[in-house]
Amino acid sequence: MKDIVIDKITKRYLKNAEPAVNQISMEIEKGTLFGLIGPDGAGKTTLFRILTTLLLADEGTATVTGLDVVNDYQKIRSIIGYMPGKFSLYQDLSVAENLDFFANIFHTSLAENYELIEDIYLQLEPFKDRRAGKLSGGMKQKLALCCALIHRPSVLFLDEPTTGVDAVSRKEFWEMLQRLKEQQITILVSTPYMDEASLCDEIALIQEGEILSIDTPDQIIKQYPHPLFSVKAPNMSMLLKYLRASELVASANAFGSEHHVTFLSSSDAAIDRLEKELSIEGLLIEEIEPTIEDCFIHLM
Repeated sequence: MKDIVIDKITKRYLKNAEPAVNQISMEIEKGTLFGLIGPDGAGKTTLFRILTTLLLADEGTATVTGLDVVNDYQKIRSIIGYMPGKFSLYQDLSVAENLDFFANIFHTSLAENYELIEDIYLQLEPFKDRRAGKLSGGMKQKLALCCALIHRPSVLFLDEPTTGVDAVSRKEFWEMLQRLKEQQITILVSTPYMDEASLCDEIALIQEGEILSIDTPDQIIKQYPHPLFSVKAPNMSMLLKYLRASELVASANAFGSEHHVTFLSSSDAAIDRLEKELSIEGLLIEEIEPTIEDCFIHLM
């Protein structure tokens, strides 16, 4: 069953401007943890706002659990959970007051769906009387997720939920999402962090409002068309300049402590020539598996 169906959605914020999202189409199965992966300004939030009935598209149609995002917006709002990118809860209310408020809106209670949020709430409970605005970034994130889940939504929308959160909280958050998926909740999460793509069942790579590729993370990596190499040397900045200037090199990009490189011709012959040309002591070249970020850069 398709929980989300998007057909040629386009949105412009100004007449004659470049579209924020352009002719986007995709289908998401029920119970899927789906990642929308792309940098800031790629169109992720615009698409989320259309799907959560907060924004009208200029062209195209979309349904959530079979309900049209325009004609059935009231029904959709009652069955989805939405966690926007910016912390948007009432900062002057306590943790407990925020939870009670959202439970009342949906005519439910914390106790009614407690088993769904128990793992998250147990971490919040020691701070239940603290104002939301005084929580740490990781705790704000957990409170926002609890409020989005309080009514047991069919579909959960999480817009860049781990941006600005420390590495430990990011890891904990994704572990929580894996447990929620077991409850047959469809989860659509957007993120600019390419390393989070591998934690999703399926992903869409988005850039400048257009979808570059939709598939499982493994399949997208398998579609990378060239052998890829890690190249290291003592002076990495100078090495990158050499690589980008070389007639042997098709692409060279900095990746942390190494450079990822593809060659224009046979890799073995190109590596031999490159080593002779550079004559750098400590030069290390080895073939590696591409990452989602490598695939994204190639598709761009």
